[in-house]
Amino acid sequence: MANEAADIGWRLDRLNISRFHWRVLALIASGMFFDSFDLYLASGVLGAMVQSGESTLALNASFISATFLGMMIGAWCAGLLGDRFGRKFSYQFNLMLFGGASLAGAFCPTMQWLIVARFFMGLGLGAEIVVGYGTISEFIPARHRGQFAALLNLIINSSLFLATVIGWAVIPKFGWRWMFAIVAVGAFVVWFLRRSLPESPRWLVRQGRIDEAEKIVNRAEAESTVNKDVAAAPVAAKGGSYTLGDLFRPPLLVRTTLAVVVTVCLLTFNFAFVGWVPTFLVKQGLGISNSLGMSALIFAGGPLGSLIGLLLCERIGRRWGIVAFSAIGIAVSAAYVSVTDVTLVVTFGFLVSCVIYVLSSLSIACYVPELFPTEVRLRGSGVANTAGRAVNIAVPYAIAATFDQFGLYGVLGLISAALLLQMVMLATMGIETKQRSLEELAGQTP
Repeated sequence: MANEAADIGWRLDRLNISRFHWRVLALIASGMFFDSFDLYLASGVLGAMVQSGESTLALNASFISATFLGMMIGAWCAGLLGDRFGRKFSYQFNLMLFGGASLAGAFCPTMQWLIVARFFMGLGLGAEIVVGYGTISEFIPARHRGQFAALLNLIINSSLFLATVIGWAVIPKFGWRWMFAIVAVGAFVVWFLRRSLPESPRWLVRQGRIDEAEKIVNRAEAESTVNKDVAAAPVAAKGGSYTLGDLFRPPLLVRTTLAVVVTVCLLTFNFAFVGWVPTFLVKQGLGISNSLGMSALIFAGGPLGSLIGLLLCERIGRRWGIVAFSAIGIAVSAAYVSVTDVTLVVTFGFLVSCVIYVLSSLSIACYVPELFPTEVRLRGSGVANTAGRAVNIAVPYAIAATFDQFGLYGVLGLISAALLLQMVMLATMGIETKQRSLEELAGQTP
């Protein structure tokens, strides 16, 4: 089976980009867009509910923690289901789950009921991230894999800006419930369209379903031209024999550790900043309309950051790119908390948002799925995301307490510690995955 897997991988890697690859990207990105929109709409919803008296900072923290608890469980289950039953099955299941829970959230009578609904939304949200990035990495040729992962990151993270803008336009006039309704409708439409998403040939061949893998690769080859200069990938040293337990033993233990660290640090940086900006602005005396307007300008840095990641991922590589932008993240975060002028707050907030999504493109989108062999790719990504969400369950409470005691400088300390840890781990233990076949990476002992 190892030979068949290497052959399938080589045939996929030698293809030039065609309609087949763009179609796969569109089907994956559409679902992940609404997943991300659902995640980020919380920022505006929570700020509005605090102002209306429907919620408090403590309840908001419970809402965010319920989201991460659901995402933690969802990420773990997605890894198990995706590696066992296939990428497509897991995709459709979690899309229906968070779409249905979002529809229920639109009709919740109290914040307590909304917190319950949010937990079920989180199950689907956590799963979508794991399956999406892992799947796109298995279809796209190695020389373009980073760019497509970063492009996927750009598409889905544009939802941060759009969720903020739509929230700014919708919430003051029509109320927060309509935000969840928008997500539900979008998710159901995408679920119907995404039935045509092909299963990953790399996964199929690892399951012994060679004929099915051949049909999909033949279809891709029929729509594509071939780059004859792509060398055949070496067979993985333990092709087909990795299990969940191997993630916690050499040689994969180093890679699991790296994946956990970059995921935990990125998510801490992201949600320490993004998830609380409108609430902080409201508490500082701005009305919900003004705070959401400022947040929209700040979060516009997200798509730009993903675009920068797209342009740089195949140039500077994943490893040193993450190290460099972690250092930049500390610098711009320090500047952000040190200014009081509204223009400077928006400017440096924009830059912080930009850096977050450069790191998101390089780490969660590109680096983490590439670290693991196909048979445990989703379980490896699931372990990393489960750890990230577990840490983030406590982060909202820590941020609320830190902000009350030390203001934004306390939040800066939390962010800086996470980014410094990431820099040290990547510099000392990291490997480079840029433009290397997945089969080659699977066969390399860290």
